[in-house]
Amino acid sequence: MPLERKTALPHANAIKGRGAASWVPGRYEKRQVEGEDDGWGSLGAEDEFTPGSRPETRVSVERARSIVSRNQSPDIGFSQSVNPYRGCEHGCVYCFARPSHAYLDLSPGLDFETRLFAKANAAELLRKELARPGYVPHPIALGINTDAYQPIERAHRITRQCLEVLAEARHPVSLITKSALIARDLDLLVPMARQGLVSAMLSVTTLDNKLSSQLEPRAAAPHARIKTIAALHEAGVPVGVMVAPVIPMVTDKHMEHILEAAHLAGARSAGYVLLRLPHELKRVWREWLDLHVPDRAAHVMSLVQQMRGGKDYDSRFGTRMRGEGPFADLIAMRFAKARKRLGFPGLPPLRSDLFRAPKIDSPQGDLF
Repeated sequence: MPLERKTALPHANAIKGRGAASWVPGRYEKRQVEGEDDGWGSLGAEDEFTPGSRPETRVSVERARSIVSRNQSPDIGFSQSVNPYRGCEHGCVYCFARPSHAYLDLSPGLDFETRLFAKANAAELLRKELARPGYVPHPIALGINTDAYQPIERAHRITRQCLEVLAEARHPVSLITKSALIARDLDLLVPMARQGLVSAMLSVTTLDNKLSSQLEPRAAAPHARIKTIAALHEAGVPVGVMVAPVIPMVTDKHMEHILEAAHLAGARSAGYVLLRLPHELKRVWREWLDLHVPDRAAHVMSLVQQMRGGKDYDSRFGTRMRGEGPFADLIAMRFAKARKRLGFPGLPPLRSDLFRAPKIDSPQGDLF
């Protein structure tokens, strides 16, 4: 599809309600256009590139060719996933999925959180996949490269449509989100939970509202996520907390407080992931540091590199989630000590034995 070329501002500026500060170019772009003021104040005078302006969210409805993604990564706990959207309006500046927008010839910076794509036929494709002869059910992770409950889900309801298919098929599913909107679907999740078909994780980065608004500007506030854990727990939906990402000298001091608040709310499981900076995310993140914590920026990146073998990121299986070195070991020990002290019992395993292939509408109806 033809996509317009963004003009990068000469200097990044913090934008209220957005995580990224600029249109960081994607790694596949063959050319980069830089804006330069000609002395007449014309740069960004009539568009969203004006420093301090707020780029609008634009959603394109598309028909995907496939919906179930499969992986064989040894360090993640699922083998297949469904992403109802591309891009995410939550705007989490640290999101590891940002570089995926480069495949669309769009910026992993501001475009990732403002140029969104809704897969209108996601539920239809999911139904066809589950009904395929020989399909073997394994838990589906719903919302990995995007948050399935990001703000545009309120209007598009694609995540809910996918859940309806999974509920009909008695197919196991796990969810991870930063949104309180997941509670909207308790009418689906509760019956599935009774059958051992669903579990949820709420991702919490910090309990500091101001810091959260800078890191993840359109995600639910931290206290709302803790309340959502309580709501899911009280409704009988197995729920846990994911402290992610843990960022040295920015959020790591909040880890124990998050675990305590989540445990008190009813979280049965806890995990954590260190900050990951693949591809263009390195520049997006460095811009954020320079704008929001310039006095600590160099120290933060020094610690990140100490945990990543001297680089901004190390993608090796086994180390990419937890890092290595003394500081990474210290975080691991702190987490293990807090988890043991609080006594998280763990999430129950999801059942696959109840699966039944969903019906596919036939153009001939029920004649046969």
